[in-house]
Amino acid sequence: MKKVLWFSAGIAVGFVIAHQLNQTAQGKKAFGSIEAKVKDFSDAFVEGYHERESELRSSIGGATK
Repeated sequence: MKKVLWFSAGIAVGFVIAHQLNQTAQGKKAFGSIEAKVKDFSDAFVEGYHERESELRSSIGGATK
C-alpha cells in the first residue's frame, strides 16, 4: 500500500511540475516539440499498420480465390 501512495504522489508532483513548466515560453516550446514528435511517430505507426493490413488482406484474398 505504501508503494501505491508513493507512486500516486510522484504522479501528482509530476503533473504539478509539468503544469508550471507549461506556463513559461520555454516550457510551451518544449511541450510543443514533444507533441509534434509523438504525433509524427503515431502517424507513422498507423500508416505502417494500414500498409501491413492491406498486404495481409491481399495475400489472404489471393490464397482463397
